[in-house]
Amino acid sequence: MLAELAAELAAAEKYVGELETRTLLAGENDRLNALVTIKPGAGGTESQDWAEMLLRLYLRWAERHGFRAEILDITAGEEAGVKAVTFRVEGENAFGLLWGESGVHRLVRISPFDQAARRHTSFASVFVIPEVDDRIEVVIKPEELRIDTFRAGGHGGQHVNMTDSAVRITHLPSGLVAQCQNERSQHKNKEMAMKVLRSRVYEMELEKQRAQARKLEDQKPEISFGSQIRSYVLQPYQLVKDHRTKLEIGDVQSVLDGEIDPFIHAYLVSRHTPALAILAGRDETDP
Repeated sequence: MLAELAAELAAAEKYVGELETRTLLAGENDRLNALVTIKPGAGGTESQDWAEMLLRLYLRWAERHGFRAEILDITAGEEAGVKAVTFRVEGENAFGLLWGESGVHRLVRISPFDQAARRHTSFASVFVIPEVDDRIEVVIKPEELRIDTFRAGGHGGQHVNMTDSAVRITHLPSGLVAQCQNERSQHKNKEMAMKVLRSRVYEMELEKQRAQARKLEDQKPEISFGSQIRSYVLQPYQLVKDHRTKLEIGDVQSVLDGEIDPFIHAYLVSRHTPALAILAGRDETDP
């Protein structure tokens, strides 16, 4: 009976936690789909392999939640891993849940690429923006665009690799670039690349507004691309630590398999705690 009660209590706590997470998702854009970009830091193959591990982590997380994840653009590393990848996560509150993953993720492990079996530290950045839907107006003039087509690289079949189906769109005023190569149709690739570009232009305008707000609040630290948010340590001990919320989890493998909900929940709670929200670089009025 005690075992059954413990199982029911654990299930109830999980259910309450999920409800609390949904309650905390009150931002204007939290309900939108998410566009996620992962890039390795310095370190060549080590960091590129870590970037691919993060990609696997988020794809597993999306699968656990019943979200649809679609890789839009990926550049493979020379030996292993990825040089860059952008993917889309479609589902209710996908952006609100993933927004807090933006930042630099640090991995410490015994390198599988080092014959001397030395410990290496690798870095990779994660950048999450909302996918702009048709109800949000973003004006992009055709004359402000440069559209290039090229042959897709990597796996994808003979047709994809031998025709100029991949599309790259450059927004000349801002220098922002979006590309897509996963579809066989050039038209579909262009449509998706345009959607990504609209989202990035929208995010750029949002960042300008945030920058203005930060100038008025000198106590808030700047949100920098290089801010380290989480460390994943495999050697000499096993621990995942979020440096913003101070949450620590010892089961590193489960985290790498996509079990990041505790970190997401802790960050959402911190957004609604004024002191912690300042440290996180985002307040309750942010999208």
